[in-house]
Amino acid sequence: MVVNPRSGDASPSAEELAREARRRGIEAHVLRPGDDPGSLARASGAAVVGAAGGDGSLAPVAAAALDLGAGFVCVPFGTRNHFARDAGLDRDDPLAALAAFTDGVERAVDVGRVGERCFLNNVALGVYAGLVHRREHHRRRRETLARARALVAVTRQRHHERIRVDGDALEVRALLVGNNRYEVDLFTVGVRERLDAGELQLWTAAGVLPTTWEERVARAFRIELPDRTRVRAAIDGEPVELEPPLELESLPRALALLVPDRRDGDRPRGDPMHDNPEATDDEQELAHEGRQQEEESMRYPEHHDPDEQQQRAHRESDEE
Repeated sequence: MVVNPRSGDASPSAEELAREARRRGIEAHVLRPGDDPGSLARASGAAVVGAAGGDGSLAPVAAAALDLGAGFVCVPFGTRNHFARDAGLDRDDPLAALAAFTDGVERAVDVGRVGERCFLNNVALGVYAGLVHRREHHRRRRETLARARALVAVTRQRHHERIRVDGDALEVRALLVGNNRYEVDLFTVGVRERLDAGELQLWTAAGVLPTTWEERVARAFRIELPDRTRVRAAIDGEPVELEPPLELESLPRALALLVPDRRDGDRPRGDPMHDNPEATDDEQELAHEGRQQEEESMRYPEHHDPDEQQQRAHRESDEE
């Protein structure tokens, strides 16, 4: 098991989790700077490999499990633990998930793949990917309110991506491809009822703040970006850069997920998840301002500065 020490809320700590795993006979490695979790799992040659971390930590180790023909264990040790929730794990008890290494029940679940990279939750392009990249940039600079700063920057951009999905030309502000079906709302994606339906769900939205989505479901998608040689994306909430065209496919029931042996009725369901990411009250207020700016830009198309547009609208309201 590889443990991401940057995940979690320090209760238990990464070292405490690793120590408990070793007590149970599980080889545990706490990641150090420069370590590659997928390579470490692959080099172990183990019959069961697992990852303790957030959603971004899981896919490289799941890919190693596919290569090894090994079982995969998810230990929820991140902030939101979306995949763990959909798999029926208790997201508040990472120690309980360790039981799957020695006494696990196997569930065959789907894996998504984009190019050579695997994903367990989703791949995002456009506004959501930009939000993740900006959030990570602010975090690296150790700025506070990283998500709010990222949201402000993203909502003020009016750029649309020119893409083709399976040959159909589209202009979108946001694109999301999920490993199986989600519910989608502003800044959130909801519960997946199944992890083994063998399908991808693709949503596109053209608005400044996506509230109306167009949906497609298929086993695979080809996404072309004629104007790009590289594109910023987010895979399971982690910032990456990809080279178009993007070939995405579902690998049905490819992953042998091991979960603790428990009755179905005991599996927690949790709250709706927020992949991109959960909006706070302040962020919702910023979203409302963004919607106002979008409406004002439609009323005053000759102006391109949203603050100037907003000031003009307020003056007009005062005059009335």
